Amino acid sequence: MKKSITVSTTAALAASVLSVWLLAAWPQAAQAQAVQTQAAQSSEPRLVRGLPDFTDLVEQVGPSVVNIRTVERVRSGSFEGSMDEEAQEFFRRFFGVPLPDMPRQSPRQSRPQGTEREVPRGVGSGFVLSADGYVMTNAHVVDGADEVIVTLTDKREFKARIIGADKRTDVAVVKIEATGLPAVRIGDINRLRVGEWVMAIGSPFGLDNTVTAGIVSAKQRDTGDYLPFIQTDVAVNPGNSGGPLINMRGEVVGINSQIYSRSGGFMGISFAIPIDEAIQVSDQLRTSGRVTRGRIGVQIAEVTREVAESIGLGKAQGALVRNVEAGAPADKAGVEAGDIITRFDGHAIDKASDLPRLVGGTKPGTRSVVTVFRRGKNRDLSITIAELEPSERSAARKPAAQDAEASKATAQVLGLTVSELTDVQKKELKTKRGVRVDAATGAGGRAGLREGDVILSVSNTEIANVREFEAAIAKADRSRAINMLVQRGELVQFILVRPGR
Repeated sequence: MKKSITVSTTAALAASVLSVWLLAAWPQAAQAQAVQTQAAQSSEPRLVRGLPDFTDLVEQVGPSVVNIRTVERVRSGSFEGSMDEEAQEFFRRFFGVPLPDMPRQSPRQSRPQGTEREVPRGVGSGFVLSADGYVMTNAHVVDGADEVIVTLTDKREFKARIIGADKRTDVAVVKIEATGLPAVRIGDINRLRVGEWVMAIGSPFGLDNTVTAGIVSAKQRDTGDYLPFIQTDVAVNPGNSGGPLINMRGEVVGINSQIYSRSGGFMGISFAIPIDEAIQVSDQLRTSGRVTRGRIGVQIAEVTREVAESIGLGKAQGALVRNVEAGAPADKAGVEAGDIITRFDGHAIDKASDLPRLVGGTKPGTRSVVTVFRRGKNRDLSITIAELEPSERSAARKPAAQDAEASKATAQVLGLTVSELTDVQKKELKTKRGVRVDAATGAGGRAGLREGDVILSVSNTEIANVREFEAAIAKADRSRAINMLVQRGELVQFILVRPGR
């Protein structure tokens, strides 16, 4: 019995000693384990770093963002002075003015005729490029404005002078008479990554200095001939146009320019002009008031996978030459319709939109080399770059009676009324051939043709006048879709007209 008690006492004592030792050693073990866990975690990349704080960016960049208000001067008609405004509005809506048989008041009762009044056109945004008053915005913000008013964040207002605007890239530069302005810092577009946070400041719906934020959704979006746009999910609405897109370093990386919308408001997709492209344009505008671009005189389209495989090109790449302008640099160099331009001055043409950007960025007069794929072989052609004429708005004209008569047969078959192009229209449209669509109904209307379009070819046959157009339609297989090359404004597209539908 005594022995048993001794053993039990010894065991209890050993257990107590062990417990004390564990309690003393536990903090050191726990600390070592924590260090090992922390080391393991630090070796793994942190994919999420938390939400950004934009407050410092707003304070830094906000003073450089401006509100732009435009005004148009409208001259009132001489007839307006002969009746009150309610009567004028009534006749405008239901009868049209002037009405020659309406009684007129005496001159003493009439208001001054032909008076001029200012009408607000719209509101946009911009940002200060330099301390001496140069401001960048969108071309569509100042287009058609008789007066541009720039408002700074300190509420000072200035009448701005339009230095230049380039519609093709939608970039404009205006100048205000001020000094010591806070200019923005320009970022490096090559460092911009998809998924990184960006911020916009502008005047959506006239609400000055509104800040919105999001991420870069994509780069190199092809929504324009000369620009690969930045796509973001930053909230951009009417009035944001011309405002800056800013990265987390407080640098401007783009100009907010467009949105994708079915309602007219923001739907989660917005587009910005890359700042490097915009700066190149603005430098030319500040130097000469216009942008000089190169051209070679070809009409191009994408190369489909099916076409690439059938002709032995391999993968879908390059720009398919649909047409070569007579006498243009490409024509003189030997480029032919059906060629696929795969390289320009050593740069690969992966998609058709790469070509106009490369050519447009080349100084006119430069001698360049284009590589074309023709009938299974690559050929290098030397070409001298010409200058692309500034974009102009083409004026429409009413169809001449004789042209309408000449196209009666076409109107019956395709629902189209066409007329000859005048020399003035050809110059404005920069074309030497084609017929103008004066009316489109039936099959032509259903295909998407509309008044003002210029049909350049029918079933791959070039059209110079109404007679040739009628002849091409007569030869076309009307049991199948008729392929028409159509110019609308400055853009060219193929439209399929189905006579039997």
